[in-house]
Amino acid sequence: MTGLLAAVETSHPTRSSHAHVVGTLGRQIVDGTFPPGSILPGDKDLGETFGVSRTVLREAMKTLAAKRLIEAKTRVGTRVLERERWNLLDQDVLRWRVEAGLDGRFIEDLATMRLAFEPEAAALACRRAAAADIARLEAIVAELGNPAHDRTSIARVDLKFHLAVADISQNPFMRATSGLIETALAIVLRLSSPAEDAEMIRECADNHRLIVEAIASGDEERARATMRAVIELGATRTQAALGDGAPEG
Repeated sequence: MTGLLAAVETSHPTRSSHAHVVGTLGRQIVDGTFPPGSILPGDKDLGETFGVSRTVLREAMKTLAAKRLIEAKTRVGTRVLERERWNLLDQDVLRWRVEAGLDGRFIEDLATMRLAFEPEAAALACRRAAAADIARLEAIVAELGNPAHDRTSIARVDLKFHLAVADISQNPFMRATSGLIETALAIVLRLSSPAEDAEMIRECADNHRLIVEAIASGDEERARATMRAVIELGATRTQAALGDGAPEG
């Protein structure tokens, strides 16, 4: 659940040759080292670069092709696909995109996608939430208001809240958007965070509590509006932090 958040906060050693090849080439494609339309080095050169067998290399290429980053063509080679074709719902691609550097357009596009899904998830939760679900959300809000939070801990609890709303909506497509939510919170962790100020932590918890109250009352329009307000506030603050020259990596 917190793979991307953990990756932003810490780095972990690659566990296999396959993962090393996928991770290295994936990052180089997303950060523009190998731009769209370019042809990757041949198997022999890549095998020597990474010190891996042809079998490992081919499996890595299959993984990158499944993420829609590359396409192999006979007599042409392995071509990097256009950005519009990348599978940005893939957790690895999203992580590499964040690691490559942030810009206002990416933050805006991400918020737009969240706004398309999460307010509706909150509205569905109004119809389908049981008493135990409301209690679960209230417990998460109480956890969210802990003044001792640091950047990582508050982002993880925030993620837990939004995934819980998606779960309670009982719509599997809503839950499938978890990668987008985690990416948004990873960006907040990198650029700005409510954990920087006790009053902001309190405000964050209060804003999420409004969502719970709307769901508990069955008020779908209020649930949509309160969820939308939380997402828009986060996006606005992140854009402002980016504009202030916050570090991108």
